[in-house]
Amino acid sequence: MTQVSGEGDPSGSTNSPGDEKRSVTVTQTPITKVSGRGRFDVAAEFLNLHAAEHGSYTAAEARRVLWKIDIRLIPLMTLTVILNALDKIIVSNAAIYGMTKDCHLHGQQYSWVASIFYFGYLVAEFPANLMIQKYPVGKLIGIAALCWGAMVTLLAACSNAAGLMTLRFFMGMFEAPMFPVCAVTTVMWYKKDEQPLRTAIWFGQFSSLFSGIVSYGIGHIHSGIASWRLLFIVMGLFTLCWGTMLYFFMPDSPLDCRFLNDREKYIAVHRIKDNMTGIENKTIKWYQVREAFTDWKTWPLAVYCLCINIANGGFYSFSAQIISGLGFPALETTLLNMPIGVIATLCSIAVTIPGTKFKNMRCISAATVGLVPIACCVLMMKLPLDDKYGRLAVYYVAFTYWAGYAMVTSLPMANTSGHSKKVARNAIMFLSYCLGNIIAPQFFRASEAPEYPTAYRAILSGITIAMACLVVYGVGVHFENRKMVKRGDTQRFVEEASTDEILLDITDKEKKGFVYVY
Repeated sequence: MTQVSGEGDPSGSTNSPGDEKRSVTVTQTPITKVSGRGRFDVAAEFLNLHAAEHGSYTAAEARRVLWKIDIRLIPLMTLTVILNALDKIIVSNAAIYGMTKDCHLHGQQYSWVASIFYFGYLVAEFPANLMIQKYPVGKLIGIAALCWGAMVTLLAACSNAAGLMTLRFFMGMFEAPMFPVCAVTTVMWYKKDEQPLRTAIWFGQFSSLFSGIVSYGIGHIHSGIASWRLLFIVMGLFTLCWGTMLYFFMPDSPLDCRFLNDREKYIAVHRIKDNMTGIENKTIKWYQVREAFTDWKTWPLAVYCLCINIANGGFYSFSAQIISGLGFPALETTLLNMPIGVIATLCSIAVTIPGTKFKNMRCISAATVGLVPIACCVLMMKLPLDDKYGRLAVYYVAFTYWAGYAMVTSLPMANTSGHSKKVARNAIMFLSYCLGNIIAPQFFRASEAPEYPTAYRAILSGITIAMACLVVYGVGVHFENRKMVKRGDTQRFVEEASTDEILLDITDKEKKGFVYVY
């Protein structure tokens, strides 16, 4: 059992005055098995091995370790997500730079070029998540970035719809590990109350800022290479360089990283043990995979992800077309695309603030912010087409939908124990993400441009259903926690559980004192 003497939290999540010592004594307990399936997470083995040597540390030390973790991980994950999004969405800018004409796209072919990326993602998602459990995540995401960067570069050589669709399909396959790796990495390194803010940062949408700058610059280059082809070449080569950096600098876990010494590794692992979600276990446990599918808490979030990504897939795949349809020229359109990511990211960070002040505000905050894009969809259908600045302003504000999605992404991370269950649930979430993004472009009918009334009705409906899913999830989890408190499971677990029991690689349902956040 872990005992903390002195005042304050040894994790360093709160700032207490001074550097007084926080004595943390870990009492060794025998490694036991739960129903024959309780093999330890690697974190438990590491803490048991080093408790005598590093078991006492100060709150200031824990804060310094957290700072070092942030400085290394947040830039790596944030830029990876930015590049991932850039490589997906520049097809929209490429379309207004001449790709549609040069590749002879007509009717709904552009919509299928946008959608087919997510078919590749869909096919590769479960294999990618199995690979995340079996192989080092830092190396895996580095190799994936190299592969999808190569596909982006090759898009410049396409001359027809078939070539574009083939390469976009393989792009989706190679990008499939990216979001799950970032999600698993966040769980490995951060406490539950630290996860929403970090997720909002790395899951931000600064890609539009970069795509606008790059696209605008390339649009001014006059060479023998078409601007849209040059756009793919530049972005693809940059991604190849970044993938190489990721391979060498992205840590696989707190136990394998090179930027922390042994004592700092101990602190990094110990400070997150109360998450009760562990770090990793390389053994695939199929009963945990089954539980991910049978646990009711998986499905409201899965439906939420599907529905909210109708907005995501539509707005991003057709962002340039929507803005240029208001009457802006191509080069100006690339610049006018830039604010959408800044708005989405700042709103995502703002939505995490109530959770730092009040308990269990994630579902409430995410559902409430959904009212804003619903109102924007109504306005986009009602405002006259010649009010281009009013429609542009409403379009910008509609990107507040992302704030709720970024917040909800932190829920399966915080509420899932058992590494195999965590990986399986992640796969389900991102399968839903794919389905939403596959469906979305099909609502943007070429015959309805530039008003796209069917698309806005679909987005409005999707966000409404997504909000209802959050209500179901929040209420259900609240009553699960109440039942557990009534049974006394939580109090018994706090009083009696050892570090070993907390970090057993078993599921949240098997850990009787597991408290869900919502």
